[in-house]
Amino acid sequence: MRIRIDHSTRYTYARAARFIVQTLRLTPRSCEGQQVRDWRIETDVDARLRRSDDAFGNIVHSLYTERPTDALTIRVTGEVSTIDTGGVVRGLSERLSPLVFLRETPLTRADAAIVDFARTVPDGATLARLHALMGALHQDVAFEVGATSATHTAAEAFGQKRGVCQDHAQIFIAAARVLGVPARYVSGHLSRQDGQHDQDAAHAWAEAWVQDLGWVGFDPANGVCPTEHYVRVAVGLDALGATPIRGTSYGGGQERLTVALHVRPVQQNQQQLQSGGWPR
Repeated sequence: MRIRIDHSTRYTYARAARFIVQTLRLTPRSCEGQQVRDWRIETDVDARLRRSDDAFGNIVHSLYTERPTDALTIRVTGEVSTIDTGGVVRGLSERLSPLVFLRETPLTRADAAIVDFARTVPDGATLARLHALMGALHQDVAFEVGATSATHTAAEAFGQKRGVCQDHAQIFIAAARVLGVPARYVSGHLSRQDGQHDQDAAHAWAEAWVQDLGWVGFDPANGVCPTEHYVRVAVGLDALGATPIRGTSYGGGQERLTVALHVRPVQQNQQQLQSGGWPR
């Protein structure tokens, strides 16, 4: 399918910030499961954007403002063609050994409760164990917007048995690492099948390393492996390492953040018209 994404992030400041520095992980990379057809990042202020790759292979843009700024809008627009690969990630040049993703972080540290939870997964092949882990987590931890914040750890979210997709992903990562399976955090977008195109935030899930298969995606918030409805953008050891926008401002006082996100499938006749053809 083909997915259209319009993502706007606006910062307003109580007084003009002297300068702003942001790291943007907003641009997806093409692979077997997705082909980026069109993608643009725009700002409404005089700013510099420098593109590079980080250690995880993510496309990163560094943003620097040139003059005092009382408001900043970062807008992303693009289209991505996707296919269902059963959650298996292929066609990417991996820079790091999978063993790097056994490393825990403060956000993904497994406490005694997560260790005990992971050890309830039945023995067997790695892939089957990961599916069982995803199913158990989907059942045991309720999806509840507002139950956690961006700073909540996997242990804190698991302790209250509530959270959002970020929490589900980080709990899965922590538990997978307890089982000795490398796992990493993925940020991206989900074209929902219920017709809800306006969304409050980007989506998140996890990937785990399966020998002889490679990286495989697991979305415990929805209890499924990623399909053609998913657009993969960035990866990291945890949510902090794959966050879409991270940075700081100097001066400016109190900061206010507003996010608008619209994710929808592009209809076949629209695709044909955009490519110069007409529907038959």
